[in-house]
Amino acid sequence: MLTVLFGVAGLLALAAAVLPKLVAERPFSTPLVMLIAGVGLGLLPLPAPYGGGWTDPTAHLESVESFAQLGILVSLAGAGLSVDRPFGFRAWASTWRLLGITMPAMIVVVAVLGWWWLALPASAALLLGSVLAPTDPVLAGDVGVPSPDVEPGLARDNEIRFTLTTEAGLNDGLTMPFVLLALALAGQRAGVDLRWILVDLVLPVAVGVLVGLAAGWVLGWAMFRAPSSQLRLAEYADGLVLLALAFLPYAVAELVHGNGFVAVFVAAVAVRTQERSHEYHGVLHSFGRQLERLFVAIALLGLGLAIGDGLLQGITVVEVVLTVVAVLVVRPVLGWLSLLGSSAGRHASPAIAFFGVRGIGTLFYLAYALDRFPVPRPDVLWRIGALAVALSVVVHGILAEPAIRRIESLGGHLPVG
Repeated sequence: MLTVLFGVAGLLALAAAVLPKLVAERPFSTPLVMLIAGVGLGLLPLPAPYGGGWTDPTAHLESVESFAQLGILVSLAGAGLSVDRPFGFRAWASTWRLLGITMPAMIVVVAVLGWWWLALPASAALLLGSVLAPTDPVLAGDVGVPSPDVEPGLARDNEIRFTLTTEAGLNDGLTMPFVLLALALAGQRAGVDLRWILVDLVLPVAVGVLVGLAAGWVLGWAMFRAPSSQLRLAEYADGLVLLALAFLPYAVAELVHGNGFVAVFVAAVAVRTQERSHEYHGVLHSFGRQLERLFVAIALLGLGLAIGDGLLQGITVVEVVLTVVAVLVVRPVLGWLSLLGSSAGRHASPAIAFFGVRGIGTLFYLAYALDRFPVPRPDVLWRIGALAVALSVVVHGILAEPAIRRIESLGGHLPVG
């Protein structure tokens, strides 16, 4: 079996390297190809020990959580390094609207739909809304900010790409308080009071920001300003430093009761802020993209395998309708409403609202929550979560590049003021 796994790993690495070039300029994406390939393999009558639900994520919660966590950390570091617009309330106004209005509103609306249409308990309904909240900086690559050393203007002035990248970079961490609240309602805690909300839900976000700023300053100094060239990390042009940026802020934040995902993204933005134009950013970004492509290939192939092997077995029409409504109606409508009157403008706002790609964050939080407490009706949550990611990969993967190219040709990508 180990030999087979090595062979599969080699094929995945090869696919991650070759597919982006093969699908370039075509109306489908690498994640979509991997998802379809996974579904096809899952439908095959594979010999034992494969088949018969062997890819069921409920039987491998710790593995799914750990793998998705690694993918998120690498993607957050890469997304943060891509951001070249100065930090500020007005400059990031579209991002704040999506995080402060669209995201919590979507969680509430999806939770209400889950409670109303599927008769889910309050805890499971809130968890459903929460796991569908985070967007994915990797799967949204076609509409995100590109490499720092390629068209740097897109990292500053393109409102669509900037907003989608920064939203995805922060909402992976900001989803955690809602997931913890859902677990508390499921019975993990004896009661929910104001002190617990402030200490366990709100405070970790603030601590994560502070740790991210501190870690970003230290790592930025080590990369660009260390007095000795032998200690200055940028002199080595080694992409492995990206892993330090992904892992160290996370570990420190978690050790001091902070939000690790927020810390990683903030640290990466802080590093980019210290030195915006150094070619070393391109080295880090290139290494990060290679890792991201490998993570995406494994994650989407695995999701496809699980779907083909029966993960969606027993899905109902109502579950399908709820998934479609959540991804293609609730997010776009709430996103568009939250951006009314913003600097995004009439062309960019609908695109920003529509391209909220669901991905690894959804799988992570499902595994994270269900591994810690037996939330009611986990099968429903997995079916909707998996279908939401698959639907997003298909729809957004096909429409992303042509739609953004069309909008940019109309000049609807630049901030108005």
